[in-house]
Amino acid sequence: MKEPTSEERNRNFREEALEKHKPENMIQRQQVIRITYLITALDLTFLFMQIGIIPYLAKSLGLDSVDFGYLQTIFGVLQLLGGPVFGRFADRFGARAALMLSSFAGFVLFLLLSVSTSIPVLFLSRIPAIFMHGLPGAQMVITDLTPPPQRADALGKLGLCFGVGMIIGSSLGGTLATKFGIYFPSYIALVGSLINTVIVMTCIPAHTKPKSEGCAMQQNASQSGSVFSFREILRLLKLPGVMEVFIIKVLSGLPTGLFLIMFSIISMDFFGLEAAESGYLLAYFGVLQMVIQGLVIGRLTSYYTEHTLLMLGVVVFGGVGLALALMTNVFHYCIISLPMVFAFCTVGVITDSILTKAVPPSDTGAMLGICASVHPLMRTVGPTIGGLLYKQFGVSSFGYLQLAVNLVLFLYLSKNKIPPKEEKDQ
Repeated sequence: MKEPTSEERNRNFREEALEKHKPENMIQRQQVIRITYLITALDLTFLFMQIGIIPYLAKSLGLDSVDFGYLQTIFGVLQLLGGPVFGRFADRFGARAALMLSSFAGFVLFLLLSVSTSIPVLFLSRIPAIFMHGLPGAQMVITDLTPPPQRADALGKLGLCFGVGMIIGSSLGGTLATKFGIYFPSYIALVGSLINTVIVMTCIPAHTKPKSEGCAMQQNASQSGSVFSFREILRLLKLPGVMEVFIIKVLSGLPTGLFLIMFSIISMDFFGLEAAESGYLLAYFGVLQMVIQGLVIGRLTSYYTEHTLLMLGVVVFGGVGLALALMTNVFHYCIISLPMVFAFCTVGVITDSILTKAVPPSDTGAMLGICASVHPLMRTVGPTIGGLLYKQFGVSSFGYLQLAVNLVLFLYLSKNKIPPKEEKDQ
């Protein structure tokens, strides 16, 4: 077959771009994106329903605090290991197959949870968590269907889904468990997960990635290894600009993340709060995240470059660290929560957007899977590191560490252009 000339390739690319941006295609993409938001909100609602009842179910089965810690660690490790593999699976078989896998894994987890009348079955119910990555799966669909200038805004709106799921799921799980028994929320969640699987099957396209000759060549290259190939994952991290952005993503919020992991203990010992009052604070935190990530960040991306917003997030994180170091009561924390959530959301969304643009379109799923492993990693090692910091140096240690880390990151960002080539979104 005759190799197409450079002019023919350019003409084909222009025709494909015009086809992609036809009004009817844009409407179809928007419909898929809205359905993806709905699926994500439902998925997170079911997830938070089980998170709320797990401590009470574990206690009723006779688990002590140490065994419950092992249960949580298993969940975190499985999520950590499954994130990159899930991303590779999405790149290989499509975002619809990945979302169906996540929803069905949720169904199996809730099914096992609903029959967990013994400790071994409760631990067994954690295994499907390795494939439960509904939020990263939604990020993959949105990344594929949005042009780069609009990507940060579209990804940020997933914060609304997270907030809705956190607030409704937490409150609904507790209410249902109180009125109908500890297993009833699991029954609702497993039925809901099956419905979610059907919605994904019927409403999400089999393949959402752009189709072009160049993309096909990249896809063939990315699929040369197996879904479980960590060599391919390392290949992505070695691409220009990827590793440094990923390190910034991990380090910038690590100290505050450790603080939040220890928050249940800090709220009792340092703030002197009751369980209900601590729950109100978590709900307040969820509302802030929903509003800031869903409504504020998208507007900011219309006026400022990603480099500017990343710098802003790091600066605010540093200020949050100083404020945490000087905090003495819960009223101070309520004030600090606003910039804390802003920095978390800004750095998280912007780094995700930069990283998906730094890799070939055929590898965005794997990159988002790697990004999704950050929070499970923090949940896995966080209790140990956070416990040592709190025991040895107190609450102020989280703040001073946050200030020092982000000061170093600010100096680095001020001397390096990240991302290296960028135009302000129009």
